[in-house]
Amino acid sequence: MASSVKPFDGTNPVLGELDAKSAAALLAVAGDIALVMDAAGVIRDVTLVSGGDSQFDAATQWVGRPWNETVTSESRGKIDTLVKEAAHQGISKRRQVNHVLGDVSEVPIAYTTIKLGREGGLVAVGRDMRHVSALQQRLVEAQQAMERDYWRLRHVETRYRLLFQLASDGILVLDAANLKVLDANSAAGQIFGEPADRLLGKTFPFGMDAATSRQLDDLLSSARSAGRAGEVTMPLLGGRNYHASASCFRQESSTLMLLRFSPADASVAEATGASSPSRLLDLLERSPDAFVVTDLDGDILTANRAFLDIAELASEEQVRGTPLATYIGRPGADFGVFTGMLRRNGVVRLMATTARGTHGHQSEVEVSAVWAPEGEEPCIGFTIRDIGRRLASGPQGARDLTRAVEELTSLVGRVSLRDLVRDTVDLVERHFIEAALELTHDNRTSAAEVLGVSRQSLYVKLRRHRLVTPGADRDDDVSR
Repeated sequence: MASSVKPFDGTNPVLGELDAKSAAALLAVAGDIALVMDAAGVIRDVTLVSGGDSQFDAATQWVGRPWNETVTSESRGKIDTLVKEAAHQGISKRRQVNHVLGDVSEVPIAYTTIKLGREGGLVAVGRDMRHVSALQQRLVEAQQAMERDYWRLRHVETRYRLLFQLASDGILVLDAANLKVLDANSAAGQIFGEPADRLLGKTFPFGMDAATSRQLDDLLSSARSAGRAGEVTMPLLGGRNYHASASCFRQESSTLMLLRFSPADASVAEATGASSPSRLLDLLERSPDAFVVTDLDGDILTANRAFLDIAELASEEQVRGTPLATYIGRPGADFGVFTGMLRRNGVVRLMATTARGTHGHQSEVEVSAVWAPEGEEPCIGFTIRDIGRRLASGPQGARDLTRAVEELTSLVGRVSLRDLVRDTVDLVERHFIEAALELTHDNRTSAAEVLGVSRQSLYVKLRRHRLVTPGADRDDDVSR
């Protein structure tokens, strides 16, 4: 069925001759605020929706001011576009701008501008977008929380896999319903004479005589009924005796069983276990990520081959005893941040910084650290990963900064070069201050060290960019 709705042409006699102020009051019902302006974009009247946010009461002070002087510098280009579109087309597209209202730094409002009358009067109808921004912020926070949970699970899984594969005892994970092998470590593969991956999917028991199979069946039955079964000694491959134990656990809606086989012969156990530390050290030495151990003062005790590549040195003796800050981070600053975070949290995860080689090569790296402050030899372990290729595609923060600078570039020709340079410097400075605060978990002393400025200078910049409430810096000084 064809629609019978016709576009409004302003000639309906029922509405009469509607002036700009009355039109603004009518249109404000569709939004939260309406601005009545002349053709030059100077505000002549402000109409607010009754029962709206009392914060908008300060908008009445805009009367007599150009519209583009009531918004932030980044939004002035959008205001000019709204006025031009309404002047030429009668109505503009909706665009979001950021107003400065009272003590609040930015209030997002989405405007549509309408031309009224022949003399070119304008009415801008705005809707408060703070609730949308709040929802977007919550969405971003939820996504970041999911990302943190994802990486936390990845780290847990990595630790599980490392411990699982380095264990000297043979371990099998079975589906309790059909006794099929779901997981097996390399020690289990050695016990049963096959690579661990070939054991997956097989039905247990296998590779043993009938008497041993009956012992295992009894062991598994006890584990099903009691949840755990004690050790039973039985002969396996090659006639060697092993202690076997079993336990049940739930995973989602399934019941799984964990079987552990440890050598009953002491000589076999020693031969098997002796290789574990050396195997771990061998894995760390051949790791593609740099690994370095320092004392609590930051002097290097040992390092693997990947760290020597970053330092552009040939042997471990060349780096032993030298400060880690010579190669990682800003000298005299970043190591203090590392130790401060280690004292508070016990670990440092994925801190972005710079690595330097002795021949001048620099690269972007992520550093994770853990420390052992107690014991005979207190030390700190650092894992360093080169992320230069990852950064080549451009991180989100860099894209956001680039996008903001591009918006300022659109103002060329409408704003003086001095104002453009000032706004750009302020934008970049605010971006890096926020990044430093996020990196140091809002620790302003550490943030000042990372940025290479004094704490007092950082407080001045925080107040200028409205990143701190008045008096918070004084309270912070008192608490320190």
